[in-house]
Amino acid sequence: MIMHDKQFDRYAVIGNPIAHSKSPDIHARFAQQTAQQLTYERLLAPLDGFVETVQTFIANGGKGLNVTVPFKLEAHALATSLTERAKAAGAVNTLMFRGDQIIGDNTDGVGLVQDIVKNAHVPVTGKSVLLLGAGGAARGVILPLLEQRPASLVLANRTVSKAEELAAQFGTGKDIEVSSFEALHTPFDIVINATAASLTADVPPIAPAVFAPHTLAYDMMYGAAPTSFMQFAAQQGAQTRDGLGMLVEQAAESFFQWRQVRPLTDAVYAALRSQLSS
Repeated sequence: MIMHDKQFDRYAVIGNPIAHSKSPDIHARFAQQTAQQLTYERLLAPLDGFVETVQTFIANGGKGLNVTVPFKLEAHALATSLTERAKAAGAVNTLMFRGDQIIGDNTDGVGLVQDIVKNAHVPVTGKSVLLLGAGGAARGVILPLLEQRPASLVLANRTVSKAEELAAQFGTGKDIEVSSFEALHTPFDIVINATAASLTADVPPIAPAVFAPHTLAYDMMYGAAPTSFMQFAAQQGAQTRDGLGMLVEQAAESFFQWRQVRPLTDAVYAALRSQLSS
């Protein structure tokens, strides 16, 4: 139950559709754990009414928003200032309202890295990383991955020119190699699926050889059952993990940016995993 108590700071997740969002449950658990007085709700914005919905939320005392599809680019445009990771991502999933300022951040990439390093106990530093896809999901995680100083980061996409354009946006290109799916024939330490293939129970057309028993195969999608990508990787002996932990960790980073208190994520992740499987 969301109470509009004047003593409580207001937060929300904005999107269209939004009824499926797990963010209110996650942030309610964070608030309870950290004794923060806040409310967090779902905010359905008309497809042509994102800016107006945000302005109304601010006028009614709103302190911050999480932004989900299809508004991450509009949130980027609305922000009066952007964090470095939001600039790199070209999209915003977290808004902070301070005075007249609208600060745009992107916590997706740090959420991914936290889940891999802290929860899966797989270091990124010094490792070979393969990132599949060159859309918004991939772009949002490149800078945080590079900041971990992997031995190599290969960006692969069905349309190679799109991957080349994305790699070029991150500087000299020396830090990012570009490949077609078909040209990949050696194993990687970490393989991250940032394509939308799992939405249609599909798998990017990659060779089984990119996986080995030491590989972590990570799908940004999540569900009650392993995704097609995870099943394919597991058949090659790889370790697998879905994106539920990334969801919880990016939420924790948003919460920290808003409240300057970092919540613990293990129990929240366990609760969500239990809900998915029940």
